[in-house]
Amino acid sequence: MMDIAANLARIHAAIAAACARCGRDPATVRLVAVSKTHPAARVEEAYTAGQTCFGESYVQEFLAKAELVKVPVTWHFIGHLQSNKVRGLPGRVALIHSVDRLSLAEEIDRQWEKVGTRAEVLIEVNLGDEASKSGVAEATLVPLLRRLARLPHLCIRGLMTLPPYLADPEAVRPYFRRLRELATQLDALALPGVRMDELSMGMSHDFTVAIEEGATLVRVGTAIFGERAAR
Repeated sequence: MMDIAANLARIHAAIAAACARCGRDPATVRLVAVSKTHPAARVEEAYTAGQTCFGESYVQEFLAKAELVKVPVTWHFIGHLQSNKVRGLPGRVALIHSVDRLSLAEEIDRQWEKVGTRAEVLIEVNLGDEASKSGVAEATLVPLLRRLARLPHLCIRGLMTLPPYLADPEAVRPYFRRLRELATQLDALALPGVRMDELSMGMSHDFTVAIEEGATLVRVGTAIFGERAAR
């Protein structure tokens, strides 16, 4: 059995060290514990060890798990999201990391209108041009963002990327740097309802490099909970 408290302590030490290397305050980096495929009891164990923010990728699994978790955690949705699954999320997730198309954004806008609030979302960018991954192509990012900015129940908070997996974390650095550069460019457009406060990038094997390149949200699962359980 993984020692979740010890794992979290190691990760927070690594976050602090990465921040020290690049002159950042560790408080500007939030750890999203990726709890997908892990049971509610493991979420509660992590909460007891001080972790409050958790990321889920499968709507049905998330909704069932959220009913079982009895401690006050914050949920982020970080996986590919189908439009027909959006209706289960209003009032349950604080941030959606994976908006990648207009039709999805429009459905999020409709569902959050029903509860009278604005959905906070990130735009997922496919910087590696990988056909196997979701995300907006860099060339279509600005036109999409201009259309999303018109949706009244959407608040765009930043960008997310899932770069190609490379064994050497340094080889991933250019992707993280490019996402930061894109955020700066988009912020300069000053579009209504659009802020580039958040950069969601970096996972268990490369999150320290992502922090050095400006990540504000790092998505770490295996280094906390161990290998994923079978679904």
